[in-house]
Amino acid sequence: MKLGLLPGKFSGRYDIDMDLVREAEDLGFDSAWTSEAWGNDAITPATWILANTTKLKVGTAIIQMAARTPSMAAMTAMTLHDLSGGRFILGIGPSGPQVIEGWHGQAFGRPIARTREYVEIIRDILKREAPLTHEGRHYQIPFKGDGSTGLGKPLKSIMHGDPSMQIYTAAITPAGLRVSGEVADGGFPIYMDPTQFDIIGDPLREGFAKVGDGKSLADYKVSPFVAVEVGDDIEACRAPVKREMALYIGGMGARDKNYYNDYAKKLGFEAAAVEIQDHFLAGRRAEAEAAVPNELVDAVALVGPKERIMERIGVWKEAGAKGHIDTMVVRRPTRESMRTIAEAVL
Repeated sequence: MKLGLLPGKFSGRYDIDMDLVREAEDLGFDSAWTSEAWGNDAITPATWILANTTKLKVGTAIIQMAARTPSMAAMTAMTLHDLSGGRFILGIGPSGPQVIEGWHGQAFGRPIARTREYVEIIRDILKREAPLTHEGRHYQIPFKGDGSTGLGKPLKSIMHGDPSMQIYTAAITPAGLRVSGEVADGGFPIYMDPTQFDIIGDPLREGFAKVGDGKSLADYKVSPFVAVEVGDDIEACRAPVKREMALYIGGMGARDKNYYNDYAKKLGFEAAAVEIQDHFLAGRRAEAEAAVPNELVDAVALVGPKERIMERIGVWKEAGAKGHIDTMVVRRPTRESMRTIAEAVL
């Protein structure tokens, strides 16, 4: 099992502690990842990290598909791939309707169909076997719809892309995981219980089977985000994890369309998911955080004294040994958490 880190912080101003990132590189971490919501973008910090490191792979986890055409995503990825000596990984995802329609002003559409089309277009650009054409629900290349000049023609990328460039997707729904297994090289479960891998693994295997070429977990990199909080006070360590989970399970979506809420239910916390959402949508954030069970935090995160983390990391290492996890991506890393995890895993 390899290690990665997610070093950026969502706040009023964006910041990356590059000394911490370089220490991760020295400790033997394999990758660093950047993300975006409705503030900073993910490409700029990925570029920054690549320019200030020499060994770390750097990827986006994720860029929002509706914010960029697939051709623009391919152009960006090819450029960073070349400038970094092949260290860039492109991670994409649909985000959610509140962000895509409420922030980007784009139709959310059908995320599964968009993912399949998006990856197909990027791979066609990278392969460079013919001028680019595509006829789909979300993308028509060349564009011939209302307002077109009729002058568009199929083009072939000036740059010669690397067809083996890795493309990951973010997915936790069964349909999203199936299409990820079908078209992607890896994926980021935002939360994962390593003892319940089949929640993720079963739909991935269905996607592999659809490819029909023997694709398996050996060809796909599961890279869950894992919060690691080291400290003597277990409750204090659980608090930031609960705060984040309350936001996602309770507020990242409408009452009847929240992927994270549905996922918490699949993990076995149905009653808690309902209670968290009820509190959060009513504006009772403190109550929502308090409703996140300790057992849920302990299932998907590593919290508490170093000795406790060293003991509990066993199930994660076992999952890695089974091929269920390629990379553990440490969320909100600190020097202490990175050193603890590196000591336990590397």
